[in-house]
Amino acid sequence: MKAYVLVSVRTGMVKEAVKNLRRLQGVQSAHITFGPYDAVAVIEAPDVKRLGELLASEIQPIPGVEGTLTCLAVDE
Repeated sequence: MKAYVLVSVRTGMVKEAVKNLRRLQGVQSAHITFGPYDAVAVIEAPDVKRLGELLASEIQPIPGVEGTLTCLAVDE
């Protein structure tokens, strides 16, 4: 399953947060964005359980990450 994770990051920490996102297994890509969210990551996981684990245990604890919004892709 594929998901797009929109990430809010504390001011001044966006580059480092995106660098940390890119290091995670399951993250296909991560980019700095303009707009209401500071970054977006494309995530690939075998099921919703693993997706939840990745978000709760690996993405949200990244220093500077203040919040996430996950959008599941449905047209694969």
